[in-house]
Amino acid sequence: MRRENTIANMDWLTVLMYLLLVFFGWLSIYSASSDEEVVNVFDFSQRYGKQIVWIGLALLLAVVILIIDAQFFSAFSYIIYFSILLLLMAVLLFGKTVAGSKSWIDLGSLSIQPAEFAKFATALALYRYLSSINTNIQRLKTKLVSVVIITLPALLILLQNDTGSALVYAAFVLVLYREGISGAFIVVGVFAALLFILTLLFGEVWVSAGVTVIAVLLFALFKKMRKRIKPLLAGMLFSIVFVFSVNYAYENVLATHQKKRINVMLGIEKDPSGAGYNVNQSKIAIGSGGLKGKGFRKGMLTRYHFVPEQTTDFIFCTVGEEWGFAGTSTIILLFVFFLIRLIVLAERQKSHFSRIYGYAVASIFFFHFAVNIGMTIGLAPVVGIPLPFFSYGGSSLWAFTILLFIFIKQDANRLNLL
Repeated sequence: MRRENTIANMDWLTVLMYLLLVFFGWLSIYSASSDEEVVNVFDFSQRYGKQIVWIGLALLLAVVILIIDAQFFSAFSYIIYFSILLLLMAVLLFGKTVAGSKSWIDLGSLSIQPAEFAKFATALALYRYLSSINTNIQRLKTKLVSVVIITLPALLILLQNDTGSALVYAAFVLVLYREGISGAFIVVGVFAALLFILTLLFGEVWVSAGVTVIAVLLFALFKKMRKRIKPLLAGMLFSIVFVFSVNYAYENVLATHQKKRINVMLGIEKDPSGAGYNVNQSKIAIGSGGLKGKGFRKGMLTRYHFVPEQTTDFIFCTVGEEWGFAGTSTIILLFVFFLIRLIVLAERQKSHFSRIYGYAVASIFFFHFAVNIGMTIGLAPVVGIPLPFFSYGGSSLWAFTILLFIFIKQDANRLNLL
């Protein structure tokens, strides 16, 4: 081991992109939550003022992480993970319900959402386990333990009625794929999602008939499939059973508001003043921005709060209305470059441990980015997950900051490894 020099070795490009995203996020919150006569940005009774405090504390957390020895996160990863699991259990018993989700804990004048912190804790536990000497992703035991590490917090969060935060854990499949798990798992997942959507649109009989026709065509057109008739038949039967279970799961697992949001997104029903109101208003706001936007604090829908949750889940429509296509493209490109940079950093790690964690960080950010922007423009159901560094709130900003800066610290330490 060589002596650490975190400042010299730190990837300042990633830090700069982080700071830019946080700054643009605060500008959007300020625009969406400030009144016309307000000029004091340090009014801590307003959301933009509170966000300044959250940002200051996030930067303090980043500094603390950079000071701590890099080996700390590996040594205490399991302790952090199980501590967060206990906190998630405590939420179920003593938590406060906000917007239908029992996912908050009151700490005096401050409320925190443990589900946000569970993401980096799960990433730490997963990369600690997969980087162990005796683990091999090709073994069934390793796959099962990895799935348990990922699904335990997801299930606890699901019990809190926070479906959006629970869905984020699907992003860890990309980490497992990078470490050698078969791509068939991702294909099966995508195929299952497609069957789910098609069944809702066309019904069990038509979709089952389509699956049967595809299986017959594969058998008739490809010689290799004739030698694998048993797996083909098993896949066809499994698909048909899955199709006939969709409506039962849809009616008995999902909440009423979740079903309405999916129905509206798929065009099964129209509810412009109910379940579809947020998305319709969001699309109107983004579309009204045109090419260059209406200007900072000049968007009518933003100024008069026509879009619900505009400082949290639908913060992106503020960017669209005020900065137009040019502004939204800039922010999207900044996020894309940010994600690419994280992957580049992950690939250059000398430590197996750090590479796995780096891919976990990139996967979590990608899921949040894609789903949040997708739901504001009607391409994804409204599931209530924040846009990283943009959405108002201390818990999400702190959790994303911790998630990122642990990896920045690991990357800065890579040159100290033999």
